[in-house]
Order: sequence, then structure tokens, then C-alpha cells
Amino acid sequence: MTEPSSPDKNGRSPMGGGAPIALLTLAGAVIGGLLGQPSIGLLVGLGLGALVAILIWRMGPR
Repeated sequence: MTEPSSPDKNGRSPMGGGAPIALLTLAGAVIGGLLGQPSIGLLVGLGLGALVAILIWRMGPR
């Protein structure tokens, strides 16, 4: 088994960006579906989720 991530040298735990990618992708597909464009909604949601994940990664523990 793997061990959970330990806090870094500043005592802060690492942050993950997978949840925003998943949630915004699903939300984009649903909203796009309501507007009649589920594929475009999925792609926009995926793009926004990736952007949020990159921001979380860049602003992570230092």
C-alpha cells in the first residue's frame, strides 16, 4: 500500500486539482446539454477545470 502524502517542510499538505477538473467537466456537459450544445459545454468545462487545477498547482505550498 502507499502512504498518504506527508506535509511539506512548511507543515502544509499538498493540494490536488482533480476535483475541479471532474466537477467542472460534468457541470459543463450538463449546462451545455440544457443549452443544446453538450459537446461544447463539456469542452468548456474541461478547459475551465484544467485552468483551475493549474492555478491550484501554481498557488500550492511553497
